[in-house]
Amino acid sequence: MTPVTPTIIPASVHVQTQGQGPELVLLHGWGVNGGVFSAMQEALPEYRTHVVDLPGFGLSPPLAGGLDAWVDALVQALPANAIWLGWSLGGQVATQAALRYPSQIKGLVTIASSPCFIAKKEQGWPGIAPAVLSQFGAELGQDLPRTIERFLAIQAMGSVTAKADIKQLKDFVLSRPLASPMALTQGLAMLHDIDLRSQIGQIPLPWLRLWGRLDGLVPRGLLPLMPTGEHMSDVVLAKASHAPFISHQEECLQALRAWLTRYHH
Repeated sequence: MTPVTPTIIPASVHVQTQGQGPELVLLHGWGVNGGVFSAMQEALPEYRTHVVDLPGFGLSPPLAGGLDAWVDALVQALPANAIWLGWSLGGQVATQAALRYPSQIKGLVTIASSPCFIAKKEQGWPGIAPAVLSQFGAELGQDLPRTIERFLAIQAMGSVTAKADIKQLKDFVLSRPLASPMALTQGLAMLHDIDLRSQIGQIPLPWLRLWGRLDGLVPRGLLPLMPTGEHMSDVVLAKASHAPFISHQEECLQALRAWLTRYHH
């Protein structure tokens, strides 16, 4: 793979950095912002954590273009040699970063994330029904806060603590400016269009994949369809849904710390 040189000068990406130690980047999912990682950032003072607001979300200005434009902007804004952790859509962004810049990124962690979020029935690939995403797209223009709230409810579905999880996610969302409609549309398009399945087997970096067994958006049925290798590890959280780092923070941190300690100390 030839290394890519970013050609764009990015708008400023908002990054909140704290702690001391190995560099760890945290990327949130669709409709929310970096606030979702507040508790996780506090719990990892032994790492230098960089919580990012993706372009157009939270305190980051929007950025035209697709996934590659976002990745290029983030790579320019973040320290080299960091481990990139992404949840849901953020996992897709982190995965693309690992594919485009393997020499600049030290490791990859994806939480409840898929290389292809849309179900491809004819290929036996589980995921989100295309109609569900289209509906979110249609509703965005009408009632932004309600659309995001509905999406948060789907994410928590199946978790025993669903009500509390939704409230916590909602509080994080409201703690920063609401995402721009442009960014929400871009993010939905990424969830709908991006398919990295043919490329992810080439990721050379250590890769931890965390899954929620009860996840309704990223079904556990795709786990056996993922590439495997000595540098790839999977952890399934038995009682978690789509936001395991919120509903099962301790188990999530335990799995993450064990992996980080193995690879990055």
